[in-house]
Amino acid sequence: QVDLVESGGGLVQPGGSLRLSCAASGIIFSSYRMGWYRQAPGKERELVATISSSATRTYGDSVKGRCTISRDNTKNLVSLQMNNLKPEDTAVYYCNARYYNTDSWGKGTLVTVSS
Repeated sequence: QVDLVESGGGLVQPGGSLRLSCAASGIIFSSYRMGWYRQAPGKERELVATISSSATRTYGDSVKGRCTISRDNTKNLVSLQMNNLKPEDTAVYYCNARYYNTDSWGKGTLVTVSS
């Protein structure tokens, strides 16, 4: 059973930084593409960043240059460093694990960017 547990969300002021983490269990972590998606109220879920098993990274257009995704295969951990946060980054952030066409999701962590 895949279990993904996000942490690190919270309230941050515009221009601030936040680091999200996702601890994975129940999978051969190194074989999975890991990622972060987000969903703001009234909007569809959108890509934030992904990192493949070979550490190839992709980023959503809205966060390019402001976010860095990383993984630690020894700890089954994927992290998302977010800088220069904007109010429009406010959303629930979900951890994703993909193996071929099978997706697993965490329950999400809320990030609120507000002064």
